[in-house]
Amino acid sequence: MGEIESLTKQIEQLSPEGLAEFRRWYAEFDAELWDRKFESDAKAGRLDALAEKVIRALAARQFIRL
Repeated sequence: MGEIESLTKQIEQLSPEGLAEFRRWYAEFDAELWDRKFESDAKAGRLDALAEKVIRALAARQFIRL
């Protein structure tokens, strides 16, 4: 049995309270990972082109598709 299959079976066996606790934990865990990735991308300049596009659109009062 693979790692994901094992985790899936364990999650399926959680009580409603345990599942709620797991959801809270995972939401915080996932948000922290996303924040770190976003900060890393910003520091590396990977968001600069998008930011410039938004700034230009705001200055021109235009709607843009991201």
